[in-house]
Order: sequence, then C-alpha cells, then structure tokens
Amino acid sequence: MSRLSLRSRAGISLQILGLDFPQDLNRNVRYDESEAAQEGSSLAMRFLFIFVLLIFVVAVSYAQVPKPPWASGGTGPAKSASNDSSKSNDSAGGTNAAQSAGTTLKVDVKLVNVFVTVTDEHGAPVAGLKKENFALLEDGKPQTISVFDKESALPLSIVLDIDTSLSTRKDLPLELSSARRFAHAILRPVDALSLYGFSEIVSEVVPFTSDIKAIDRGVDRVRMGSATALYDALYLGSQALEPRKGRKVLVVITDGGDTVSRVDYKEAVRSAQEAEAIVYSIIVVPIEASAGRDIGGEHALIQISEDTGGKYFYATSVPELDDAFRKISDELRTQYLLAYYPSQRFSDSSFRRIEVKVDGASGSALTVRHRTGYYATKSKFQ
Repeated sequence: MSRLSLRSRAGISLQILGLDFPQDLNRNVRYDESEAAQEGSSLAMRFLFIFVLLIFVVAVSYAQVPKPPWASGGTGPAKSASNDSSKSNDSAGGTNAAQSAGTTLKVDVKLVNVFVTVTDEHGAPVAGLKKENFALLEDGKPQTISVFDKESALPLSIVLDIDTSLSTRKDLPLELSSARRFAHAILRPVDALSLYGFSEIVSEVVPFTSDIKAIDRGVDRVRMGSATALYDALYLGSQALEPRKGRKVLVVITDGGDTVSRVDYKEAVRSAQEAEAIVYSIIVVPIEASAGRDIGGEHALIQISEDTGGKYFYATSVPELDDAFRKISDELRTQYLLAYYPSQRFSDSSFRRIEVKVDGASGSALTVRHRTGYYATKSKFQ
C-alpha cells in the first residue's frame, strides 16, 4: 500500500474519531519560520541603517567644528587662512592671480595712515604741532600729507595681552590690578578693549567691549598656566585688531620669555605691521631675576615696539607698572595722524619704508616715533 493511501486513510480515521488534525500543519510551521526570518532580517537592516546614519551625522558635525589656523597640518598658521582668502576671492569673482601658488596676495594700496608720537627731551608728549611742522617720506621720496589730525579722536581698539605662565605666578595678581586701573582710565564710550591671557595657549577672555564691568569680570577669570606662547599671543592679538577701524593698540605684559609658540618672531612682527597695530611692551623683571635668564624674548619685544611706533617699559614693582600704563595712556591722547596717498614707486621690494621728520617751533630736540613702514602685499596667511 502506498504512503499516500495510508496518509489519507489515517486522516479519515481521525475525522471519524472527532479529531480534526490539520493536514497543513507542516506548511504552517514552515510559514511561521519564514516570517520570523523575514522579521529578523528587517530588524537587522534597520539597525544597520541607524548605525550608518549616526556615523554620517558625527562626521558632518566634526567637519564643522572651527579649528585654529595651523590645525590643517602646516608648519605655521598660514594655510587655512590662505585657503579661506582664496575661496573668498573666488566667490567674489576675484582674479586668478590672487589665488596663485605664490606666497603673497596683491592688494590695492590707497590711503596710508601713520600715527605719530612726538616727545621732548624729557620724554613728555608734545602737543600743539601743526601740519607744516611735519615732513613725510616713503623710501626717501617726499609725500604729500593729505590728512592731518591733532590728538586724534578716532576710536581706539586695544588688545591687552597678559602673560599667565608659571614664571609670572608671584606678579600676576599685581599685573591684573594694574591692568584693571589702566582700562578704567583709558576707555571712552567710543573705544573698545579685548582682554587676552596667554600661557601655553592663547585665550580671549573678553571680546572687544567698552563695558568696564565686563572687563572687570574678565580680569577676575584669568587663571595661571604653565609655558609661554609669547609670539602666538602677539600674532593672534594683531589678527584680532586687523579688521578694526581707527587706532589699533596692542599692550603686552610679560616677563619676556617664549617657550612654546607655533609662530616665530618674523611672523608675529609682520602680523602686527599688516594690522597697523602699535605695540607697547611692559616687561616685568622679577627682583630675584638671575643674570643668566633668557632675554631673547625681551629683545624681540623691544624691536617690535620700535618697528610699530610703540614703546617698551621695564617694571619691577607695582608703581612702575602703573607709571608705564600712565605713559601709554598719555601718548595715546596726544598722537598725530598723518595720512597720504603713495606716489608711484619703482622698487621691487614689497616693504615700503616710512620716515617722518618734525621741525619743532621751539628749536628743542624732539623724538618722533611711528611705524617704520608697511607691506604693499599681504602675506599668504592673512
């Protein structure tokens, strides 16, 4: 007898006994197993899709986090800013020459501003001079003074850079108190001050503001660090001043050392010159300072102060700190503004040297300080 006949008869016998055993039981079992497999596969696909979506979101978010200029892997802070400049020129329809692989970007030189400080033989600022008392030269060639202003009322933008490295731990509270008094004395409603602290990193504690209370709160938030990134502080402070209008001043308080900067002195001084910043350096010398201490940073501060038309001071006590700030304040209130349109020149050098001569009516010996020149081309990291 065949298996089919036995299965049919068994089914009929079960029905007779009242036991209705489903003939498609095996089929239902197979269907249930198939549906479970399909659901498991669908669930796995959903988990895979969510995982891939999370990876994509994290990658996009990371790509949008702002990075410092040197985070692109270059040796200095030039690369990312250069790329941003090229993109800006391209979107604005700039010329291809401005985006070439050269180290400089050409800019149009128009009115050149020169802020001048004149002091007598005692170092006191001289006021009351007139336009005819000044002669201005570029690369030795006389220039016509198109704008002359006494005791310039232009808005004043100040970056106050305070060294918070470990070597200043004893003097830092006194420096902060003196800096607070300076801010209270110098700022007018049209002026703005930005507070920076620098150690192994450079931090903007307070953005540009004329709000004295905000500056006071920022001074209270300054904290001690370890190493010293002096040139980075000069560079970044100048970068912050570059887009500002009016007079631009960078005041740095430090013991003069530099240990961990990413930029070098040449990049720092060029950044200050291109920003048209006047640098005042207050070099704090500890009383117990040894004769063998590193003075390379001090020499750099002296040079950058002279090149930008500023001044340097040494301070070993709070009265000397306050006196340095007072002299800076007096000078900023008695500056002269000379501006001119450069005449045609034929030199291949990108740096144009400025010279200002003063003929004092009293015949006394006068000292003139101003920036030594300007760059006709912007460096690639601008």
